[in-house]
Amino acid sequence: MAPIYNCAVEAELLTGMRLARMAIGRGDLVVMPTDTVYGVAADAFNAAAVLKLVEAKGRTRAAPPPVLIPGIPTLDALAENVPDEVRALVATFWPGGLTIILPAQSSLAWDLGDTRGTVALRMPANKIALEILAETGPLAVSSANLTGRPAATTAREAQEMLGESVAVYLDGGPGGTVASTIIDATGLLGPGGKLTIVREGIISAADIRDVVGADKCHE
Repeated sequence: MAPIYNCAVEAELLTGMRLARMAIGRGDLVVMPTDTVYGVAADAFNAAAVLKLVEAKGRTRAAPPPVLIPGIPTLDALAENVPDEVRALVATFWPGGLTIILPAQSSLAWDLGDTRGTVALRMPANKIALEILAETGPLAVSSANLTGRPAATTAREAQEMLGESVAVYLDGGPGGTVASTIIDATGLLGPGGKLTIVREGIISAADIRDVVGADKCHE
């Protein structure tokens, strides 16, 4: 069974982080804490690694994973268009539990699955996740669980479900129990456009409306 590294112990943190970076670099999977539930991560620009992530969860290409990024500047590098309403949401909720679907840059050499030209982006509010992202770059990250099972809130729960499909497990302590809120902002790009709340999670629909205005949100 792949090891779990306790990130509260400095020696294990240093070893775990080093091995996690190496695993990502060779196309393997890593489980890491985020500010919501635990996530299973792969190099977003390694199609084989992304497929490995999808298959480890028991999914297909029809359910492409979101991409976690290390900072707001990466938003413009990965998204083709970023409406003003999205910039307002990012300024309010990032780093944090808001995942935003936008058109992906057409020049990007990646294959996340059947995305229909979009990408779901989030900057997490977790020190361990951000440190890994700062060194690896964008990571495809999905909740660390088998499809149909509850999302893992500890590294041990993730290990029990994903087992040897993951190379390194980073234990950052108990995670959150609520997933991120997902919004589809592609609708904002047309005249009179509105965003759609795909999944209400840790950030409420009311919080979203407070930032962009009720007239910019589909009910």
